Amino acid sequence: MKVKQTRAIVLIVLILAISWFLLPYYLRHALLYQHVGIEDHSLFHNRVVKTDNPDPWKLHSFYNRNSLHDTCLTQFKQYETVAFLVAVNDSILHEEYWDGYSDTSYSNSFSMAKSIVSVLIGCLLDEGKIRSLEQPASDYIPMFQAEEYQQIKIRDLLTMSSGLDWDESYSGAFSRTTKAYYGKDLPALVTSLKPAEAPGRIFRYKSCDTQLLAMIIEKASGISISEYASRKLWQPLGAGHDALWSLDHENGTEKAYCCFNSNARDFARFGQMVLDSGVSGGLRIVSKEYLRQATSSASWLKNADGKTCDWYGYHFWKLTYRGLAINYARGILGQYIFIIPEVEMVIVRLGHKRKEPGNDYIPEDVYVYIDAALSLESGK
Repeated sequence: MKVKQTRAIVLIVLILAISWFLLPYYLRHALLYQHVGIEDHSLFHNRVVKTDNPDPWKLHSFYNRNSLHDTCLTQFKQYETVAFLVAVNDSILHEEYWDGYSDTSYSNSFSMAKSIVSVLIGCLLDEGKIRSLEQPASDYIPMFQAEEYQQIKIRDLLTMSSGLDWDESYSGAFSRTTKAYYGKDLPALVTSLKPAEAPGRIFRYKSCDTQLLAMIIEKASGISISEYASRKLWQPLGAGHDALWSLDHENGTEKAYCCFNSNARDFARFGQMVLDSGVSGGLRIVSKEYLRQATSSASWLKNADGKTCDWYGYHFWKLTYRGLAINYARGILGQYIFIIPEVEMVIVRLGHKRKEPGNDYIPEDVYVYIDAALSLESGK
């Protein structure tokens, strides 16, 4: 009896082992890791986005003088915040870290990377390496030469209106987003997509659009997006530390729609540059006009319910709160860079959780961080 049981157990284990190795690579890794996290750079190969000649942040005369209210701290803890930084008038007013994180700790940007990609497109425009946002994406993506792709413009990719058939699902094991995150061939995945509707009409948030923009950046610049980001962005910003851009495999392709790994201070440098209309340390990084367009609503678009798009520009989110017009980059676990021109403020929040967006596309936790920053600035 025991021999039969042992044989049955061995057979079951053997079947399970064979089944495991027959699963696609991306699915094995998705099942193995279960949940995405802000330290996922350790799971992937990465390409370095190099800095050069770091420019230290100035500290505000009231640096860390005011403390966060207990109510704020309770909410911060609820969303597992690990970093919170507020800069006012080019100086750090407040910064605080939790759970062993510091001003040098890497955190996955997740979709904040989309705003970085947008700025790099602006840099290419400034250099004349892209003639116009009205250019067909197929000018730079050889796999899009078929007639069905010819109507997709670079601007459509920037405004999430490509019309391509993409499943932006973060919980489905078989979704294209899961395959993109854990798979080994991003270019093949995004260029295999078929048009599902006419481009330039309907806003549908799709990470594939950002990945296609990255392919355009590499084709137009002749170098990897990490190298281009280093030359045109990270080094001119005076970033304090090298960043890491996670790849789909060793020496492979950057996960451009996510996975730009940096720290709160250097993410804030990016936000400060946007606040300063494309200038950092006296250097022009991207044109003021491009940023004006990028942070303006793509109001010619509708969503699936017919609502006019007033929440998104060229890979930058928008909201109005307390009478303030706010532009922001954001990631799925509550990574945020808020830019508030009227009060000369940049806010960075990094952490493990967020409130899911409602029908207005705004995660409710954003108000927690904006309120906290405004109260610190006012001293109330």
